[in-house]
Amino acid sequence: MSGPVAREIEILLQEAFLPTRLDVINDSARHHGHSGDDGSGESHFTVVIESAAFVGKSRVDRQRMVNRALGDIPGNRVHALAIRAFAPNEAD
Repeated sequence: MSGPVAREIEILLQEAFLPTRLDVINDSARHHGHSGDDGSGESHFTVVIESAAFVGKSRVDRQRMVNRALGDIPGNRVHALAIRAFAPNEAD
């Protein structure tokens, strides 16, 4: 079961990109007791997203687009966010 931050990430990315694939993976347990672990259980995430919105965009541009769509979540409400963003038909 995902927590409120994970659900919010999913909703925001669904609305912004209409992805053909979206995985929001909570990595927080792997970082328990490390820097940035706030005890919430929702401090570290990996996002794997595939969307036509990323066609022709560089890796950096894709990451910026995802971060923009998530507003204050990255770096504020979530300590670490790994982003793997793909256009349709790109190798994963």
